[in-house]
Amino acid sequence: MQPLVGAPVDVGSDDEESQAKRRGGDNEASSEDFFQNQTFTFATERSERDHVLTWIMKIKALSRSTSQHQAPGSDVARQPRNLDPALHPFERAREYTRALNATKMERMFAAPFVAQLGRGHVDGVYKLAKDPNALDRFASASGDGVVKVWDLPSQDEVWQTQAHENLVKGISWTHDQKLLSCGSDRTVKMYDPYNTPSNTAPAATWLGNNAFTGITRHRTEPAFAASSSSSIYLYDYTRPSSTPTQTLAWPTSIDTITALSLNQTETSILASTATDRSLVLYDLRTNSPLHRSVLTLASNAISWNPMEAFNLAVANEDHNIYLFDMRNLSRALNVLKDHVSAVMDIDFSPTGEELVSASYDRSIRLWRRNEGHSRDIYHTKRMQRVFSTCFTPDNSYILSGSDDGNIRLWRSQASSRSGIQSAGQRQKLEYDAALRARYQHMPEIKRIGRHRHVPKQVKKAGEIKGEEVRSLKRREENERKHSRKGQVKRRGEREKMVLATEQ
Repeated sequence: MQPLVGAPVDVGSDDEESQAKRRGGDNEASSEDFFQNQTFTFATERSERDHVLTWIMKIKALSRSTSQHQAPGSDVARQPRNLDPALHPFERAREYTRALNATKMERMFAAPFVAQLGRGHVDGVYKLAKDPNALDRFASASGDGVVKVWDLPSQDEVWQTQAHENLVKGISWTHDQKLLSCGSDRTVKMYDPYNTPSNTAPAATWLGNNAFTGITRHRTEPAFAASSSSSIYLYDYTRPSSTPTQTLAWPTSIDTITALSLNQTETSILASTATDRSLVLYDLRTNSPLHRSVLTLASNAISWNPMEAFNLAVANEDHNIYLFDMRNLSRALNVLKDHVSAVMDIDFSPTGEELVSASYDRSIRLWRRNEGHSRDIYHTKRMQRVFSTCFTPDNSYILSGSDDGNIRLWRSQASSRSGIQSAGQRQKLEYDAALRARYQHMPEIKRIGRHRHVPKQVKKAGEIKGEEVRSLKRREENERKHSRKGQVKRRGEREKMVLATEQ
């Protein structure tokens, strides 16, 4: 074997003095040299002279601090990165591939339906109300007069009562967790589900002259508003009298009010819809109506934006949802189109950025308030006409009540899961969401992201409706071409549904 470094040392010919010096030098070596320097001995035995030749070599080992290559609190090695674009020529291509895979995985894991709650109702579920002071309680009302309170974690009912003789027209929670209900039997009743057992007598009852058609509560005061015939009555539920404290009505209106809603931010503003296709705003401070707008068809429900006090959404019979600014009811902020039948109920999410709608076409749709078409559609084979829907206060789930008597629980994000996520999982989901948002307009990603399986009757009705809309547009364009210039004016989609406005 050839020596690596230095000259050979003849171990066999060493005298006692040289051996003693070498032993002394070894003893003087410091502990640092012992750990930092490695001694490799290569020995070969020569049988002729019967001695061993030894070569000694010193190597400096690399020694680094752990804090230099690991993040604090982590055992994962820190990866060096150079963000120079010249070193990453295929960065956009890799990102596009990741966005495409993320979109496919999102659709693969989409499973919006969570559960059906309890045994449901005997009759159809026509009203839902969430407790604003609790995440896990909400109430439902059916056509046979039964009102039930449900617990979301256990997915079962915790309280029920026979509130009315027939159809329940409205339910609402007060700010102190009392439950109000009104019905066609001309009564408004208040219950205390948290402190009383099921099937107990109401804590208070108010009697009206006509059947009540809707109810809404005040956010901070012990008051509620109920509509009956063409008037709205405000009651103070701390008083035992059935005499209303205020009465509101449009002076020339004689048609029945179908829905009403108190603004939960600007608590003195109230909105109502009626069978004469009108949308009316009232001011409780002056005890007078403010504005009236007449639409092409009647509206079925109203929902105020919880983040923007002056914006509201209206569910209409013409299959559309209209977003209005209450300061200008002559023009809609946005028109949401996708339903193929009347929209029966609508609700804003707690963030104010999304809406959920229930329709007579047996489907639920989710919308972004600044987009004209739905981002998702929920349906099941057994679900019938959907009359009520709402978001849960944590914005994670959606509740729906349908004509088949069932209450269903859905995820607001179809592919999301409620389990505990590690930091790595959360970071990966956020990264995928950012990629999908960046490449959402690419043709392939857009096609995969928007693809949905819908019921056959909904698909067919959508095709027929699309052909009707195109036919109407062709007719309007032909009239415009064959008329005097300026005689037939174009009206935008956000304006043509408003027929008249009154102050």
